Amino acid sequence: MSTGALTRGAAPPEDAGPAEAAAELVAELIARPAGRTSVSAYETGRLVSLAPWLTRHAERIRHLLAAQRPDGGWGGPEGYALVPTLSAVEGLLAVLDRDAPVGWSVDGVRHAVDRALRLLHGSAGPAGYPMPDLPAADLVVPALAERIGERLTDPPAGLAGWRDAGPPPLPAGLDRRRLDRVRLLAGSGAGLPPKLAHALEVLGPAARRQPAVVPTTAGPVGASPAATAAWLGTPDGSRPATLDYLRAVVAEHGGPVPCATPITIFERSWVLSTLARAGVPLAVPPALVAGLRDALGPDGAATGPGLPTDADTTAVTVYALARLGRPTDPSCLSRYDTGAHFCTWRGEDGASVTTNAHVLEALGWGTDRPDPAVLRRLTGWLLDQQRADGSWTDRWHASPYYATCCAVLALHDHGGPAARPAVRRAVDWVRDTQRPDGGWGRWRSTAEETAYALQVLLVGPGGPTVGPVVAGAARQLSIMDDSRDDPPLWHDKDLYHPETIVRAAVVAATKLAGERLQGRPYSPAGPWSALLE
Repeated sequence: MSTGALTRGAAPPEDAGPAEAAAELVAELIARPAGRTSVSAYETGRLVSLAPWLTRHAERIRHLLAAQRPDGGWGGPEGYALVPTLSAVEGLLAVLDRDAPVGWSVDGVRHAVDRALRLLHGSAGPAGYPMPDLPAADLVVPALAERIGERLTDPPAGLAGWRDAGPPPLPAGLDRRRLDRVRLLAGSGAGLPPKLAHALEVLGPAARRQPAVVPTTAGPVGASPAATAAWLGTPDGSRPATLDYLRAVVAEHGGPVPCATPITIFERSWVLSTLARAGVPLAVPPALVAGLRDALGPDGAATGPGLPTDADTTAVTVYALARLGRPTDPSCLSRYDTGAHFCTWRGEDGASVTTNAHVLEALGWGTDRPDPAVLRRLTGWLLDQQRADGSWTDRWHASPYYATCCAVLALHDHGGPAARPAVRRAVDWVRDTQRPDGGWGRWRSTAEETAYALQVLLVGPGGPTVGPVVAGAARQLSIMDDSRDDPPLWHDKDLYHPETIVRAAVVAATKLAGERLQGRPYSPAGPWSALLE
């Protein structure tokens, strides 16, 4: 039974509904250890171009054709369309240059490419929007634009009108200088930053068997199908683990692929910490707890194999273990302390609100003697990032409701009196931005963003207007379509939807709303240590 099926009805469900839904989520964590996330037009386009020999090639082509938007693009709104559209166009141009039409229509591919090129070269295309802060976008975009320009010097039959059209324009402020530096570094043999493995495909031919990158024993390079295919190149008759990984990923998703897989620790830590904070009754198998503890090393934890450790995953893992009654030493987080805030990984460009909110939770809840000076510093930094309207935004998610929820939960529980005015402003912003249908969302109401907004209202101070808003929003959440139908909102090379994590947020909001409407206020404490199997 899905979360949506469990929560449909005229009134918020009793505790049995969230408990049953949460039990199903935890069962899924065990049954699908790689995690559940949406497929990506960007990553699928890269496999179409890089790995025509891989099983289900025609299914990937058909997926791109079916996923194209009416305006000719792929992916999310505004600037979020640029990366997936560039990838799909370059992949489909490769198909026309190279492949026999088996299982797909030449005319259909030509028409899709023509429509997309009109969008990319037009004044209303995604390059006209500010470039979203997507990982490796400053490398991916110029690399793909360059390759499309090369393919258009001698375009496939039926696209002669695009001859010498040149590469699609880049967004303002974006150039290829960083891509050139990375390619020079890769050719020098001096080694590459670990985080680059996730986008190794930007190196072009130099990615093949790149000596500075070593696949994990399970096969993936950078937890990315595209990076893995770029590293592998054309198979030579051997059966390396990289090939087994790619075959398993395309089989799992029927041809198209997600941006990142596996996401084991990321998914498990987010799901368990979200349910724990809301106090959803649940028995947690010891294997899940042991897996989280084993993931923590001297540098913390990584989202998945082949990715570098990061403060965000580390903090949520530490927090989840503490809420599960298995606290662990959080000192590994000190490796990410810049003195002003905590970086997501060392050498990060920019900073993340949600990473620092999660660190505040981990240090505030996960240790018997948190350092008051560090908590005050984190609190002050988060307060400084609040926008004038009362919201927060972040580099790991397209919606301000996610960032605001993370900041409010951390500041409410661990920010002390200094954070109370900021929490009140956030509650006011959420209340004032509710959509006419009773939900919340950056582009339209979604179950995911409504769950985040509800948690802000439920954690923040009450008032004569908050109660009716919560009641109406809880009813709306109960009748919304299943959260699996929500648009992707999370940042990777392309927008993605971590289904189980989002469903956990909906279950938590449903549980908290039911308690508020029964007169029980939010409390950050929960008897989770007694709920371990």
